[in-house]
Amino acid sequence: MNAPDRKAVAAMVGAGHSRVDGALKVTGRADYTADQRLDGMVHALPVGATIARGTVRQVDTASAAAMPGVIKIYTRHNIGKLHRVDKDSGVTVDEHRPPLHDDLVRYYGQYVALVVADTFAHAKAAADAVTVVYDAEAPDVGMEAQPGESGEVDSERGDPDAAYSRGEVRLDQSYSTPVQAHNPIELHASVAVCEDGHYTLYETSQAVVNHRAAMAQMLGVPVERVRVITHYLGSGFGGKLWPWTHAVLAAAAARDLGRPVKLEITRQMMFQTVGHRSHTRQRIRLSATRAGRLSSLRHDFLYYASRFDHMKENCGEATPYLYSVPNLRVRSRYERRDMAPATSMRGPGAVPGLFALESAIDELACELGMDPVALRLMNEPQEDESLAVPFSTRHLVECLTVGARRFGWDRRTRGVGSIRRGDEILGWGVASASWLAKRLPAQVRVTLRTDGTAEVASATQDLGTGTYTVLAQMVGELTGLPLSRITVRLGDTDLPPGPLSGGSMATGSLVPAAAQATRAAIDQALGQAVKRKDGPYHGRRTADLVFEAGKIRATDAADSAGVRFETLLAEAAVGEGKSGSSDDDADAGKLSLHSYGAHFVEVAWQPEIARLRVPRVVTVIDAGRIINPKTGRNQIEGALIMGVGMALLEETRYDARNGAPVTSNLADYLVATHADAPAIDVVFLDHPDTALNELGARGIGEIGLAGFAAAVTSAVHHATGVRVRELPVHIEDLLKAAPSR
Repeated sequence: MNAPDRKAVAAMVGAGHSRVDGALKVTGRADYTADQRLDGMVHALPVGATIARGTVRQVDTASAAAMPGVIKIYTRHNIGKLHRVDKDSGVTVDEHRPPLHDDLVRYYGQYVALVVADTFAHAKAAADAVTVVYDAEAPDVGMEAQPGESGEVDSERGDPDAAYSRGEVRLDQSYSTPVQAHNPIELHASVAVCEDGHYTLYETSQAVVNHRAAMAQMLGVPVERVRVITHYLGSGFGGKLWPWTHAVLAAAAARDLGRPVKLEITRQMMFQTVGHRSHTRQRIRLSATRAGRLSSLRHDFLYYASRFDHMKENCGEATPYLYSVPNLRVRSRYERRDMAPATSMRGPGAVPGLFALESAIDELACELGMDPVALRLMNEPQEDESLAVPFSTRHLVECLTVGARRFGWDRRTRGVGSIRRGDEILGWGVASASWLAKRLPAQVRVTLRTDGTAEVASATQDLGTGTYTVLAQMVGELTGLPLSRITVRLGDTDLPPGPLSGGSMATGSLVPAAAQATRAAIDQALGQAVKRKDGPYHGRRTADLVFEAGKIRATDAADSAGVRFETLLAEAAVGEGKSGSSDDDADAGKLSLHSYGAHFVEVAWQPEIARLRVPRVVTVIDAGRIINPKTGRNQIEGALIMGVGMALLEETRYDARNGAPVTSNLADYLVATHADAPAIDVVFLDHPDTALNELGARGIGEIGLAGFAAAVTSAVHHATGVRVRELPVHIEDLLKAAPSR
């Protein structure tokens, strides 16, 4: 392929373009799932169980069915045939049991009926009028268990028990993170259409291809009869990765009624039926020399699962490779409770796990009387010691040193409460961050049209992170077309299959496929140019032509002007591009691929008015080449604000009597707002990692949250002397030890 040279492409990759879909969103023209208005559409709302364990004895729908606007009420007796998802099929769901499957209740809020009416208001009123009689059993939602000495060994090297017993300095501490709710601004919704046995499903999905396959299984139809559409997402944070039972109910009702059915769950249901981050309890045991060299590390963690499904909250994912330590063991176990299934939430495993590990590293630094940055630098590994393979690239040392310089870390005094600003006591904390770098199979189609525009298409989705924009940039960089002449189509399973939007894998998977597809389309365009008998390049070799700035020209100096490509096309030039999974690469397993970062945090504590805030953050990120620093910085900033919420505000609490999440609204479950947002300085190192893909780009959705809570709580300790080992920070704990002025 003859296209712009690498220098020109490299100069354009990394430009901070505004989102190509931004104008649609701020003017209200972006069509989110719940915005669909279809002819004959009716509204559905589920009825949730008010117990967490037991059986449904009776569902009385008579009064509700007689209410205005009610069309039909479904229970397990009339919902129609639904199927379990085969756990060995490669299709992912968090709840394999179909909704309204039997009379068993396994968690509070589980759907026990579905009301369909002509309006949402009528559906809501009727749903509230449905009476359900239960044979209730006492639920178990307690989460006080400790990791213990049993469980599955996830990683091990050396003899950590013996090394710990010989350690000159030892630390043995436990840490805990609560159940957290995703709380994206957009509620989960489904709009289902069934015509002649074919389904068109408008969904709030982070993975339309998987969603299609799962829905086909549950509905009992071939996958070719299901089309899933997600044009825009109001975020998801992992909670919209896999189909939930409300989507199945909407499709089943549409199948029965022969009318489009819209089902948008309530904010309260968002805390009950669409997953959460699991509660974790973790024990970290460290030993080191008095000089600060780690000699052993044991990380035992416990997480909680539902009675019927299980997702591992892998808190020990980063532990084996983050620091150099010759003796290590990571061990995990889980316990089942009468709760809804947990699911992926931004940075699954690593986020709660790094809270524990990085908190322990800070505690060890205090025990040693050592600067916590210096301790981390001293224990920098030369290879991934868990796999005995090199790192593809690793710039954690640079993250720490650059961050320390920008933050002014050299001005930090060691004493608790020793930094003052007016009536505020300041604390400074630091933590390392890490997240895996992987690539998923992806297909992209690029079309150069005869009107001089281009289209890029893939059945992936943009959950608000900028996928529309980076794909347009990639095509624009290789064709020379401005973004205004490039259309991006996503979120439709009729398009070439694309990857899920999660795990920070979408960009690294899609960009190489888009580049390959663009080159293939350009090759087709050049081929048409040399075949066009009335064109200036008829009979020439395609090797003598180049494609740049939207034009085709010959390489000789006499043709410096070139010809716009559309004037040479008899028909659209179409290119297909694919990228495979990084697990399938020839050198898979020979390199350790991860992103890294360092967080430097300032907290301000005012004991007289019991006010704790985070006024300043510096975060340095090593995530390969940054395709778009503007959207990338936005991702990190959002993660850091989410981290403020995780550290200071967020926790889901359950009523032991009935298993209900009592913090099931945004008045009781607190999230960080603009008023809580600190001044944020984000630095990208921008070192390409070409082991992952040709442009050296990794995703950045999770890395900004990983480790951040530990930096906050370490800063809290520096300001107050209180070591917070259970999130979130509670003001009353700080008041007990508030230092005098």
